[in-house]
Amino acid sequence: MPRIGMEAVRRSALVDAAIQEIGSTGSLEVTVSAIARRAGVSSALAHHYFGSKDQIFLAAMRRILSDFGNDVRARLSTAGGPVERVQAIIAASFGPDQFDREIVAAWLAFYVLAQKSPEAGRLLRVYARRLDSNLVFNLRQLVGETAARRIAQGLSSMIDGFYIRHALQEHVPDREDMKKLVCEYLEMCLEKESQS
Repeated sequence: MPRIGMEAVRRSALVDAAIQEIGSTGSLEVTVSAIARRAGVSSALAHHYFGSKDQIFLAAMRRILSDFGNDVRARLSTAGGPVERVQAIIAASFGPDQFDREIVAAWLAFYVLAQKSPEAGRLLRVYARRLDSNLVFNLRQLVGETAARRIAQGLSSMIDGFYIRHALQEHVPDREDMKKLVCEYLEMCLEKESQS
C-alpha cells in the first residue's frame, strides 16, 4: 500500500482549514495565516505549497467539486432511467456533504472569486457545463432538445437559488424540502411537456 507523504497530508489539511475558515467567516476575507494556524502549519509552508490565498481557495473548490462529482456518479450508478438519473443529480446537489454550512459558504465565496479570477471563472464554467450536460442528456430522452435545455436551466437555477437562500436567510426549507421542491418542479415540467 503506498504511503501518503507529508506534503499531501499538509496540503489536504490546508484545504480543509480553508473550507472551515470560509465557513466560519462567511466570506473570502480570511488570511493565509488563519488558514495555516487552523491546519497546524506555518504561513510560510502554506505559501510554499500553494503560492497564494486564491490558490488555496481554488484547491478547496476542486476538492468540493470532486466530492460532488463522486456523489453524482455513485447515485447515477443505481438510477434506473432518465427521470431517476435527473433525480439522482438533484439529490447529490442537496446531499448532506454538499449542504454542510461550511461547504455552502465556500460555494458562495467561490462565486464571488469567479468574478475576478480567470482560473476560478474557468472552474465554475466547467462545473456549470457538466451539470447542464448531465441534466440535458437525460432530459433529452424524455422531451425535445429545446425543452430539455429549458428545464435544465430551471433546475440549475433552483439549485443555485436554494444555496443562496440557505446561506443568506434564516427561515428557509431544510435540504430535504428543497430537494423535494426541485423534484416537484421537474415533475411539473415533464407533465406539461407530455400534454403539449
